[in-house]
Amino acid sequence: MTEPRADALAARLEKGRQKTLETFGALSPEQWQQTLYTDPTWQVRHLLAHFVSAEDQLLALAQDVAAGGPGAPQDFDYNRFNADEQSRLEGLSLTELQDMLDRARGRTIAWVRTLDASQLEEVGHHPVLGEVNVETLILSMYGHQLLHMRELSRLLGSVV
Repeated sequence: MTEPRADALAARLEKGRQKTLETFGALSPEQWQQTLYTDPTWQVRHLLAHFVSAEDQLLALAQDVAAGGPGAPQDFDYNRFNADEQSRLEGLSLTELQDMLDRARGRTIAWVRTLDASQLEEVGHHPVLGEVNVETLILSMYGHQLLHMRELSRLLGSVV
């Protein structure tokens, strides 16, 4: 029998996955070029790349904490991480990035469905939130994406 909280988290992640991919899939070439953030300057394309790298990094973090690890180093510099990841993913096409995001979220959902109650309660360090349990780490993955998608929605004048 699966853990009901894990199933609920997986369902929420799946909902976010579908909405995010639907939104990105509907963008025009001009919308992809719009500036979403100015410090540093990120166009909409950069947001997609950010989601790809953040998903993989946050999954690894949650897996570490669920296994009893400490989580992110106290001195983790997410601004440097984001800049390095933007450089790493720069040459990929929008289709490649969307496929990578879909697969990465799929890995996260599959892993979340394997968690039991005790793993959800393991505590470790999140680079922004501090000491939190695995359940909160997973919720932060959903919330992180939702926050950025709402900002994108405001830019595009639509509802996400």
